Amino acid sequence: MNFNKEDILLSHKRIASWIHNTPVLTSGSINQISGADLFFKCENFQKIGAFKMRGALNAVLSTSKENSQKGFVTHSSGNHAQAVALSSKIANTKAYIVMPKGAPKIKIKAVKGYGAEVTLCENNERSRTDTCEKIINKTGANFIHPYDNDKVILGQSTCSKELYDEIEKLDYVIPPVGGGGLASGTILSTFFFSKSTKVILAEPEKANDAFISFNSKKLIPVSKPDTIADGLKTSLSEKTFDIIMEGTDEIITVSEEEIINAMRMIWERLKVVCEPSCSLPLAAVLKNKEKFKNKRVGLILTGGNVDLNNLPF
Repeated sequence: MNFNKEDILLSHKRIASWIHNTPVLTSGSINQISGADLFFKCENFQKIGAFKMRGALNAVLSTSKENSQKGFVTHSSGNHAQAVALSSKIANTKAYIVMPKGAPKIKIKAVKGYGAEVTLCENNERSRTDTCEKIINKTGANFIHPYDNDKVILGQSTCSKELYDEIEKLDYVIPPVGGGGLASGTILSTFFFSKSTKVILAEPEKANDAFISFNSKKLIPVSKPDTIADGLKTSLSEKTFDIIMEGTDEIITVSEEEIINAMRMIWERLKVVCEPSCSLPLAAVLKNKEKFKNKRVGLILTGGNVDLNNLPF
């Protein structure tokens, strides 16, 4: 791996005063239902309501002052957009965010609320990329990819680093996987700070490119993702795929029904707001109770930005 322990420690130090060291919650009733000891790392309590703040802020604060003045640009349907917008505000510079027309209105509104300039594009990868290119050519802004970026991955690694600082001897850690930034960061932190912990990734059955790629040992992008977990519709990059191949024990896929049931359980029993993407780690445990029986498992709750007028239960 092209990363070392110092990279993670330095990234954490760089962003620490601007982010929340989010709490780790437990639930006796969920432990009883699952048969495992579960530790929920609550990134739904993070700034902008999601772990994405860590990676975006690390990328922004790693940029030289001179380059920062040109601003930052990214494409994202939600949490990464908000993270780049707020990080740019913290760095006292401009954010240009490209969002698909189909993005939740609540997320577009939130991005604008952080002072970013939002440009809407068509609901496809090509349109996102082309629109970003136009903005870069016009402004010279620095592009921050949502996950195919070393500084972003290092920022995301600080999440599980905090988990290992607080909870010792975890048998497993489970983040969800979309583009693979958080998954890669979790793998790095586990390698350097908790070697005996195994990393398992949770993915929707209806957007299962990581599962297919991992098992066929070659990168196969998702073709038509159709999942309620809107944060997990993206495909892995070469960079995140390589890290995942190196450090993942297994990828578990879950159905839409399992995602919704786990989400509901988190709302009802942990008493916290989580978005569909963030309930997958619990869904993976509930689907494989025998595997996780009596094990100590860290689950990363990735975010809580959900449209309250459009709950799936």
